[in-house]
Amino acid sequence: MTRLAVAAPSRPAADAAAEVARAGGTAVDAAIAAALVAMVNEVGLVSLSSGGFVTVQPAAGAAYTVDGWMDRPGRGRPDDEPAPRTWDVDTEYGGGVTITIGPGSVATHGSLAAFGEAHARDGRLPWRELVAPALDVARGGFALGSASRYYLRYVHESVFGWDERSHAALHDAGGRLTEERVVVPDLASTLEHIAEAGPRAMHEGDLAELLASDLQARGGLLGLADLEAYEPVVRVPISTRIGAWTLSTTPPPSVGGVVVASMLRLLDDRPRGPWTPDDVEHLVRVQRAVLGHRREVLEAADDLAAASRAWLDRVDADHRAVLESGSTAQVSVTDAEGAACSITVSSGYGAGMIAAGTGIWLNNCLGEQELNPVGRPVAPGGRLLSNMAPTVGRSDDGSTLAIGSPGADRITTALVCALAGFVSGGLDLADAVAHPRVHVHRAGLPDEDVRVEDEPTMYFGGVGAALTTADGALDAVADPRREGVSAVVDPTLLD
Repeated sequence: MTRLAVAAPSRPAADAAAEVARAGGTAVDAAIAAALVAMVNEVGLVSLSSGGFVTVQPAAGAAYTVDGWMDRPGRGRPDDEPAPRTWDVDTEYGGGVTITIGPGSVATHGSLAAFGEAHARDGRLPWRELVAPALDVARGGFALGSASRYYLRYVHESVFGWDERSHAALHDAGGRLTEERVVVPDLASTLEHIAEAGPRAMHEGDLAELLASDLQARGGLLGLADLEAYEPVVRVPISTRIGAWTLSTTPPPSVGGVVVASMLRLLDDRPRGPWTPDDVEHLVRVQRAVLGHRREVLEAADDLAAASRAWLDRVDADHRAVLESGSTAQVSVTDAEGAACSITVSSGYGAGMIAAGTGIWLNNCLGEQELNPVGRPVAPGGRLLSNMAPTVGRSDDGSTLAIGSPGADRITTALVCALAGFVSGGLDLADAVAHPRVHVHRAGLPDEDVRVEDEPTMYFGGVGAALTTADGALDAVADPRREGVSAVVDPTLLD
């Protein structure tokens, strides 16, 4: 058995990590198993048709990030092909969001391919044992969690009701969002195939052909050539030194990591104790500076990596000059061996369709405005933009941390608020995660506003964190803003 701590989106996901730990799996094994369960039961938030990032701090050696984020599809597509089939849906979700959905909104997924790379490097159990808990959930059916139900209340008909298979899975006979357990036809068979064929099953072979052929027949851009050509990329994370901690987070093509790193550096080790009004005022200034630079420069950069390096160099050179001038699931695991793994995955707002014969709800990441800003064209095969910033850390005393959050453009501000309170402010992990947050909305635009959290709400993210202290004690915290679950797997503790 492996002693570990896990924060996951739901009880079944946390149970999957615990099951893997009892079988002797690593932090990476446990995080992958929990994330796979989330891809089954977090409907509308994430699915097997997702992209994501896996950031790992091995027990020994340097941290790394596996980039399994979305590619733009369309490899080899003739110029005279009809335009991909999409349409816009206006919803009241999140204070009012326009979502582009339909077959043409589906991007090239990469989460499972990234899981496979992390598993090959730092996994211990066979792949099929990591898939087994998700397969059990798919076979037995599941109740919609609070975050999923909250989102679907707004869009169960407009987004997830146009496709016959999707509508049947989520609605009762009267057309209402179901209160019963959801059982998705074909999903268990798909997971059985993934368990046997391995993490490349979503990219080649029978399953990939089913996905591509259904999308092509219905006016999608994604084809088999896109799936077969997709590769996860192992990247050196952005490293930031804050107090006694060295934190490692996602590099480009995620813009989330550079935003988190620059905010933490600009905070100047604040708060130095409980948050004060002056600390909060400084945090707002930091968010305005960083999120404004993101909107004006980083999102439009031809070379995001170079622009990110230049921005961090500028931050480090002169804080004063800088200050005066972005639907997801998260799993965080640390183990007693000193390893940490943080996984963030997303299917966007969902294209609203299930691919025929697969049971897989497809992503709409080509239809998310935040991921496809005007002025940043991406050629077929290129990575889209991302807000994700799964982060791991190691303290000078040997403690390890895994932390991350869902929440679109609030991912970065949620993480910074929690990390600053824990690393600099002297708060314990639970208090740091639960502490009220601040988010500068639409930074740098005329209608910018500062949103201060009066009471916990999922708008401000859903941080999940796991910690192994220097003496081997384990702790995990799931954000009270969402129906997440934390667990410690430790045979030395009494139930």
